[in-house]
Amino acid sequence: MTTGAGQAGAQFTLFPMSGNFVDIILGALDATDTRNVEIETDSVSTEIRGSIDSIFDVIQSIFLHAAGTGEHVALSGTAAIGCPGGSLAETDARQGGKLNREMPAQVGQKAGAKFSIYPLGDTDYMKKIESQIDLSAEPAIDVKPALGATRLDGEAGDIFRIIEKSFSNVSENVGHTAMAFTISANSPSDGG
Repeated sequence: MTTGAGQAGAQFTLFPMSGNFVDIILGALDATDTRNVEIETDSVSTEIRGSIDSIFDVIQSIFLHAAGTGEHVALSGTAAIGCPGGSLAETDARQGGKLNREMPAQVGQKAGAKFSIYPLGDTDYMKKIESQIDLSAEPAIDVKPALGATRLDGEAGDIFRIIEKSFSNVSENVGHTAMAFTISANSPSDGG
């Protein structure tokens, strides 16, 4: 993911646990407004670039549309800012913003997620990571430590808001920041 100044990138894969996976993936992509991002989907993943709020808006919308089918779905990806490399052409300056902002309010979707944030090249990285774990501790979200990650359980909209805010907070102070995340809904193992 090549990212220019003020541009973030994300790469993710959607995993519907269904024989109808093609329709679920394509339906979620088609139902999501992607005008504020550059997007490319191939046989492995979807790569997007834009402002931080735009990329998380698109990822959240795709996940919620897929989860809305009632099938067990998971989405796993990485977000980065300040990273060299990648295949997308340099994008034009697009307006940031959340074009899919009504989606979380319309959908009550329970989910479970894990995320890890990496302030790369920062000598005080543990304080930056710990402050984001503290941010996660909200009454509506169940927060648990996991190996190299933080586990969040609750409403998918709240989870995405916390993940986006954590990424945004760290990247404001660290020019090269990466985040790995996985979110799952309708899992038969825990109902979330």
